[in-house]
Amino acid sequence: MNEVLARGADRKHDDDARSEAGAAYADAHENAPAHQSKRHDSAHLHVAGRAPYTDDLPEPPGTLHAYLGLSSIAHGRIATMDLAEVGKQSGVVAVITGHDLTHNDASAWQIGDEPFLTTEKVEFLGQPVFLVVATSRNAARRACQHANIEYVEETPILDVDQARKAGGRTVIDGMTLSRGDADRAIADAPRQLSGSMLIGGQDHFYLEGQVAFAIPGEDGTMTVHSSTQHPSETQMLVAHTLHRPAAMVTVEVRRMGGAFGGKESQANLFAALAAFAADRLGTPVKIRPDRDDDMVATGKRHDFRADYEVGFDDDGRIHGVKFKYAARCGFSADLSGPVTDRALFHCDNAYYWPAVQAVSEPLFTNTVSNTAFRGFGGPQGMVGAERVIDEVTYATGLDPIEVRRRNFYGEDERSLTPYYQEIEDFVLPRIWEELLQSSGYEARRETIRQNNREAKGFMRRGIALTPVKFGISFTATHLNQAGALVHVYTDGSIHLNHGGTEMGQGLNTKVAQVVAAVFGVALDQIRITATSTGKVPNTSATAASSGADLNGMAAKLAAETIRQRLVDYAVSEHGVPAEQVVFRDGRVQIGNREIGFQELVEEAYTARIQLSATGYYRTPKIHWDRTSGRGHPFYYFAYGAAVAEVEIDTLTGEYTVEQVDILHETGNSLNPAIDIGQIEGGFIQGMGWLTTEELVWDQTGRLRTHAPSTYKIPLASDIPREFNVRLAEWSRAHEPTVFRSKAVGEPPFMLAMSVLHALSDAVASVADYKICPRLDPPATPERVLMTIERLRAEAAAAD
Repeated sequence: MNEVLARGADRKHDDDARSEAGAAYADAHENAPAHQSKRHDSAHLHVAGRAPYTDDLPEPPGTLHAYLGLSSIAHGRIATMDLAEVGKQSGVVAVITGHDLTHNDASAWQIGDEPFLTTEKVEFLGQPVFLVVATSRNAARRACQHANIEYVEETPILDVDQARKAGGRTVIDGMTLSRGDADRAIADAPRQLSGSMLIGGQDHFYLEGQVAFAIPGEDGTMTVHSSTQHPSETQMLVAHTLHRPAAMVTVEVRRMGGAFGGKESQANLFAALAAFAADRLGTPVKIRPDRDDDMVATGKRHDFRADYEVGFDDDGRIHGVKFKYAARCGFSADLSGPVTDRALFHCDNAYYWPAVQAVSEPLFTNTVSNTAFRGFGGPQGMVGAERVIDEVTYATGLDPIEVRRRNFYGEDERSLTPYYQEIEDFVLPRIWEELLQSSGYEARRETIRQNNREAKGFMRRGIALTPVKFGISFTATHLNQAGALVHVYTDGSIHLNHGGTEMGQGLNTKVAQVVAAVFGVALDQIRITATSTGKVPNTSATAASSGADLNGMAAKLAAETIRQRLVDYAVSEHGVPAEQVVFRDGRVQIGNREIGFQELVEEAYTARIQLSATGYYRTPKIHWDRTSGRGHPFYYFAYGAAVAEVEIDTLTGEYTVEQVDILHETGNSLNPAIDIGQIEGGFIQGMGWLTTEELVWDQTGRLRTHAPSTYKIPLASDIPREFNVRLAEWSRAHEPTVFRSKAVGEPPFMLAMSVLHALSDAVASVADYKICPRLDPPATPERVLMTIERLRAEAAAAD
């Protein structure tokens, strides 16, 4: 791990990052404990089972439990609803319907397209219809089964193709990105091709499900402990539901057991209904659905149909490309607008399209409203881009490495994205070449191809190297802001609170490292407290890979404010210049005198120096105009590449991932161990999306893959047999981010595209690599086998 802290070449960034307070703490050593591999702040509690989550909080006497009654049809209207028997069940205290709610709007945008509890129209199977509150969770859940509801059923629209045939109704207006004349470029190119692919969705499958615990307080106040990524949005929806000002509602989040985007907007319904019931009954109310109901009633990653046309030449250079990304969005807008927008933002992945047009179709369907998921539409856009590269590779017979390399972004006119943002930090070629060498890709590929041609059995291997370029920032510009609160106590201990939420990703640890680095103290002097709307207001969701960028910088600014006060005090008290006041290793050097950090703090307190500060940060440079499709939506880009090698059984379609080599850059990593963990976890989750995780709805609109028995996330046995992950040690953020670090939450997810393309490479061997496999994700063993059989038939027909 020590190599991860190597300095690298780009020293000029260090000077830019030095503090105005005069102390040079931007060097990796002077920045301690930042840039060091520190364990997650709750790791010892996690492994011992002592980390309290929302459902573990002590329940005050009289706490009640709520459960949702869900619809049993996908489309229609409620003819009659008799809940009398529900109310008669043992332990039931109250039954609540949408008619009881004077503000029945669960939508993140508050546009009225998603009720908390539907009163008439049913738009998907599993839609919440009523809420039971009882003395126990089991009593509430069982009581829901006694509802007598009669429906007038209508034919549901269940997927993208059905939605298009029904007229293509959208849940929100789509977007178009256009640069150059794509139609002309395609027509004038020496060669053309077109195609379409299906890209599957994905359930979040967080370990901790949705849960909220509402506790009424004095004079109409309400505290809600919620498993939410967006406490401020949850606060506002609870306030609207209760018809109270936001100041009377406090939402608190100590930690979540995973979220991945599934608790950005989806948590609001549970929090608001728990708060409504608690307010009405005057007692604490908790709600936590079973895993099955959680999967049925909450949104997922959008599945897409991606249509494409491309013009290219015999050298594999693409002249023009057109995309249409149609998404199954469900019955309401939720976050489908920005999700489908981001699919277009990433329809280039790492490639310069000389002329491009990309169009989104956020389609209405009678399924649960899909929502945010790690990558937020970007992965689907990138999968489409890589399919185009694959098509050109097989059409020309060229090496896929060379086709990718020839179409990479470059300099001058080859640095402009489809949305007219200039690429200023394109370090991918260096990553690409380093990984080619360190993985031995070219020699391994030659060996695999030779062995496949000579093989007499049924096993075939495949290998692929794919790149990642991922934009970092919320594309809704106003969300790129954060706040933090720092207190320094007279014993030298430090209290830290910020607007980000901890969901296992190590955000709190990283932000604490930043604060410790500013003060030059040990990490264990920093105490991180639960995220609370009562401490840091108007926060953005912890999403878009921006948690450490935004909250880390806000906390840094707060700490620097206090630090500057201490420096100013030392200068005035001891008569030394500011540059001779140096904070390091829990000590403060003041000219020729050295004292402990605690001693300086005590002196400053006695001199009536304020030792508390807030910090506020907003991301500079970014702007975006959705109407024109132009702007600078991303502060910077994160880059990486992965090589995957797989082995498939051509008789059954089953496969194993034999080896994966990853080189990824996180800038000047705030915590290499946590970043590597995020890369590993993101890769495996991405691999699951592209291989085994298949969502299946039947013809009635019922989700059939609603439990671990039918929905297959990766197991320990699915992890690559050899898994090599390295950080690009030389990397430094091009922009002045917090200590020149880069985001790591979402970008590694797309490294798993290498597995999909390695499987395609293995499948292609059955037709001597002459036919593009067009293997759509998820590449389940069944789909791999069907693709093998199709290629064999096509090859036989060609002969």
